[in-house]
Amino acid sequence: MPIGKWFSPEPGIFVKRHQLKKEYIVSVDFGGTKILAALMSMEGEILAKAKVATRLDDGKRGLIEGLTQAIKDVIEQGNMKAQDIKAVSLGVPGSVNPFTGKIGTAPNLKVTNFNMKQELAKYIDIPILVENDVNLAALGIKNFELKGKGKNILVVFVGTGVGGALIFDNKLYRGSDFFAGEIGHMIVEKNGPKCGCGNKGCLEAIASRTAIVRDIKKEMKNKKSSKLYEILPKNKPIKSKGLALAVKKNDPIVIRELTKASGVLGTALANVTNLLNLDMIVLGGGVMESLSKFMVPKIKESFSKTVLSDAGRGVKIVATKLGDDAALYGGIVLASEINGEAKDNTPQV
Repeated sequence: MPIGKWFSPEPGIFVKRHQLKKEYIVSVDFGGTKILAALMSMEGEILAKAKVATRLDDGKRGLIEGLTQAIKDVIEQGNMKAQDIKAVSLGVPGSVNPFTGKIGTAPNLKVTNFNMKQELAKYIDIPILVENDVNLAALGIKNFELKGKGKNILVVFVGTGVGGALIFDNKLYRGSDFFAGEIGHMIVEKNGPKCGCGNKGCLEAIASRTAIVRDIKKEMKNKKSSKLYEILPKNKPIKSKGLALAVKKNDPIVIRELTKASGVLGTALANVTNLLNLDMIVLGGGVMESLSKFMVPKIKESFSKTVLSDAGRGVKIVATKLGDDAALYGGIVLASEINGEAKDNTPQV
């Protein structure tokens, strides 16, 4: 069944497309390197997409201006106006209070205690919902990809950082202060590399693309041979696709660093499984989208060596097929909760 043919706010409840009123949202995945926006129907059709670079150097003003540009771009591409849009669903890489839209901390955006919803509302006259980006991806994966499979799920996205989301008994678990699922800030190496959060040895500081690239560059500075010299133009950033090309060319430095990151990820996932007794772990993000065939088997191997047999026996570890679109589909689930005025747009999922 193609994605988007059915939409289920709760697992097991399916609504046929022709029974739904035609409504549209703008769903936005706000990352540390790019802002990806999509104009979507509530049934899951993507009508338009826009991608802009995240302007970290311009502070909060740059973040809001980039967001505004991406949102307006997709609305214009779809030949629509603001009043045609039911909501803007925004996924942010950090701790978010979804009731107020306030970001507590988002290291990869370099902001703390920032009300994203309030500031964006000055430029966008559409109801705005703000959620942690991996929480949003988890909602998209659960409702549009898994379709009822998996009851207790950990979703982990590996990209600029490492983010996580938890689903218990088929419901998103946000935690007492909306910080649940932040696996990227588990300490996995005492006195390890410094993380954007300020601590040392976080999983994110060792296994994110940012960390992997940092370690690869250190090796390359030591004048060790790397296929990346041939693949990448001089002074261009190393992205996940570049790493994937280097793996295909059997680059020893890239393979070594990705293998190390995979091992650390597998151990961390095993520790979480020992604690929570999960039945499924779903991996996503730019790194997994480009490198899942290489990394997932190594993650599983490390996981198996660490997890307790009773806890890990039934756990399935898979890569999401939705890729970057997972959070976009999650925006539909979040927007489905809107009833009444914008002030009442409190997420219940």
